Amino acid sequence: FHLEKVSYWSRTVLVPMLVLMALRPRARNRRGITIAELFVEPPETVRDWIAPPTASLAGHAFARRDRLLRRVVPLFPAGSRRRAIDKAVAFVEERLNGEDGLGAIFPAMANALMMFDCLGYPPDHPSRATGAAAIRKLLVLAGERSYCQPCLSPVWDTALACHALLEAEESRLAPAVGRALDWLAGRQALDCIGDWAARRPGLRPGGWAFQYQNPHYPDVDDTAAVALALDRFDRARYRAAIDRAAEWVLGMQSRNGGWGAFDADNTHFYLNHLPLADHGALLDPPTADVSARCLGFLAQLGYSSDHPAMAAVLAFLRREQESDGSWFGRWGTNYVYGTWSVLAALNAAGVDPAAPEMRRAVAWLLARQRADGGWGESSESYYPGQPRGEAAFSTASQTAWALLGLMAAGEAANPAVSRGIAYLVASQDGAGNWDEPWYTAVGFPRVFYLRYHGYRAYFPLWALARYRRLSLANSRRVGCGI
Repeated sequence: FHLEKVSYWSRTVLVPMLVLMALRPRARNRRGITIAELFVEPPETVRDWIAPPTASLAGHAFARRDRLLRRVVPLFPAGSRRRAIDKAVAFVEERLNGEDGLGAIFPAMANALMMFDCLGYPPDHPSRATGAAAIRKLLVLAGERSYCQPCLSPVWDTALACHALLEAEESRLAPAVGRALDWLAGRQALDCIGDWAARRPGLRPGGWAFQYQNPHYPDVDDTAAVALALDRFDRARYRAAIDRAAEWVLGMQSRNGGWGAFDADNTHFYLNHLPLADHGALLDPPTADVSARCLGFLAQLGYSSDHPAMAAVLAFLRREQESDGSWFGRWGTNYVYGTWSVLAALNAAGVDPAAPEMRRAVAWLLARQRADGGWGESSESYYPGQPRGEAAFSTASQTAWALLGLMAAGEAANPAVSRGIAYLVASQDGAGNWDEPWYTAVGFPRVFYLRYHGYRAYFPLWALARYRRLSLANSRRVGCGI
């Protein structure tokens, strides 16, 4: 086992957590608050982790090793443990990322702050103070309704909002879009050699993070989305940034032809059976939605389908298509999101709308349209055996994904598309926005879901604007890789 074998989020969460596990601090809990009523068995009972009956052979093997290690740990030399803790602290402090926080995600940031506390760092120590400030920036204090965000998403949101506004093709929007894209161009990570370099040594950095700053962990999906927007708006103006992004994206392609979100070839699936991998998402393997975004980006830049990288990702996506014609959506709920992502990319790559993979996907989307004209998919679809592309309600963002997918497959004139557009028009509120009854984005399937507050606005706008454009142009080709 080595840290480079797991995902970026696993690394940043694990390293400070391992220090906490080694030092075993106890909560001060000055008010004596407990949650004992939530436990069937007394929480003070210390038990070895036991693999559930349904676990794989690897899961049972890891359980046995865990029980053995618990007995051996007291025999570890104190000096070795001290050196290990020092290495862990150095790892965290190198990636502390200012007030944007370790990994720019709450679990890693919280573990880091607790680690500094139990190591005896005073509140005014620069590292501890920086870690505390990073967590405070995640808080939303709004009177009676306050909450802590798991992360911030300004790069992703800005890129998608720009795509929606660009789709509207209104000259009065150009200054605002230009300012947003200038801001994005200035956020490109060009100097920091991140953890991704362990698998791709010698590759120059050139990606964008999901958050305001996270240079050790740029996001492949965000990089493709940002560079696509820069190229759509003014290729000449942003040429250097686009070329550098393409170089990094090409270098991050995995051996199977796909792309993961943060790492290449992060496919050591046996590690998901470790006792600590309770969410089943310790890894960052290539997925259809991220791979599709990269395919669309490269296609928009002029890479032909016979280019080795293009041929490899096209083959990957065809292998990943589900038997029912859909594609899995790792970062959006779920098969509607994945299917839109891939259909948009196949269109950009010049795949014939009559191709079998396109027809099967179109048939799947058409079969999932609801009686009100919209589409909806619940998070239950991430569980084996549950319906895909179905829910009790339609949502604006998922309807927009389905419409964008159908239009990318040459179905702009299909009556189902006009019914979907009518649903969006009828469900828009007086302020110009749409209601979204549940979370349609994903942190970890079956564990943790996200609400992007912008999804209900820019995806419907994007779909409506594209429908108008295609209706006016009477064109079957969209010509955009997202």
